[in-house]
Amino acid sequence: MDETASMRLAIEKTREGIAAGQAPFGAVIVRDGTPLATSHNTVWRDTDPTAHAEIKAIRAAAKSLGSIKLFGCIMFTTCEPCPMCLASIHWSKIERVVYGACIADAAAAGFSELCVPARELARLGGSPLIVEGGLLEDECRELFELWRKNPQAKAY
Repeated sequence: MDETASMRLAIEKTREGIAAGQAPFGAVIVRDGTPLATSHNTVWRDTDPTAHAEIKAIRAAAKSLGSIKLFGCIMFTTCEPCPMCLASIHWSKIERVVYGACIADAAAAGFSELCVPARELARLGGSPLIVEGGLLEDECRELFELWRKNPQAKAY
């Protein structure tokens, strides 16, 4: 599975979450071109402010591999990771994270973001994590519009 297909899988997972009344975020973890875990945000469903798509995907991939160290993995996420998610990505030893929309897009949609760029946070923390943005950015931004049209939409 190539990078575009991986991000499209994250977008599809996000659409599932939006249809279920959840926030517009999705993530996929891939190793050697094979998806290990896909997830969407379930903060409202689980009454859990940490139930971000990235965190849930890390949990599922770690369980699948039987290890907390996700060496050789790449995460594709529809939006730039927040500081909580970026720290979790770093701690899980994921090699690279690729995102679509940026954190400013989430803030503009009404989410209470800590507007700290993920790449800058990784650099300041001395993380070896590679952070890349802009993959299918427009398609990922459109998820916020789709979410706004859902009568169940609630930001946090």
